[in-house]
Amino acid sequence: MAGERTRHVQVRGLHVIDDDKYRRYREGMTPILARHGGSFGYDFVVSQVLISQTERPINRVFTIRFPDRDRAAEFFSDPAYLAVRRTWFEPAVAAITQIATYDEPATDERGPG
Repeated sequence: MAGERTRHVQVRGLHVIDDDKYRRYREGMTPILARHGGSFGYDFVVSQVLISQTERPINRVFTIRFPDRDRAAEFFSDPAYLAVRRTWFEPAVAAITQIATYDEPATDERGPG
């Protein structure tokens, strides 16, 4: 419907090789993410991948959500985010896989009664 609010969602897979540095990355980037209206929807530690369309291994899968695509782009280019990424993410993550990107209706987080 016209005027219906949507939310931009990205599904990503990572190959985390240093859990402590990755934890520090998440601690450092989460307040920056919130300033851009972003949040995590799901976050999984993966123990076994049965089928993969790429040779990059994955041991973590998450959804990251934004009010719209522009806010996502602003977040990923924010100098404060880029500094945290360089310090903690880059030495902690060996591979990134973009699984999906889509827009969905923005709903009440509480779900049905």
